[in-house]
Amino acid sequence: MLMKKISGRSTFYYKRLLPVLLFGLPLLFLYLSLYVSPVRPPLLVFLPPLLLVAFVFLMMRKLVWDLADEVWDGGDHLVVKIGDQSESVPLTSIMNVSASTLVNPPRVTLRLVSPGRFGQEISFSPPRNSMFNPFARNAVADDLIERVHRAKVSR
Repeated sequence: MLMKKISGRSTFYYKRLLPVLLFGLPLLFLYLSLYVSPVRPPLLVFLPPLLLVAFVFLMMRKLVWDLADEVWDGGDHLVVKIGDQSESVPLTSIMNVSASTLVNPPRVTLRLVSPGRFGQEISFSPPRNSMFNPFARNAVADDLIERVHRAKVSR
């Protein structure tokens, strides 16, 4: 069976490129303030950029860095790739599928019956349904919920 990619294309951007910008700009400001500026600014000037870096780090850790790089749908199983590792997850081993709305990037979380290579929960970012309706249900999550239920019932 031909496998279909159900994770979004923007995962690479969120996990690799966005942190460079979000960490790099405040750190560049700090560097320029300390080493390029002829006048030494007061130490309180450095507090907002450092707080911003700490806040961005916590948000990225909670919302982005735990996302799977790719998720492929193989019909009766999903293939999850994080880094150079991959794992096949049968639909029957998925306990729950949940979708988070109003977060960026959007998230679908799979809670497994027993922990696999990537733990008890696997999260990935599906493609966006609509840019105009942030309250729209996620089609990938809805499809997975139905298919997981059918897989368990037919067992």
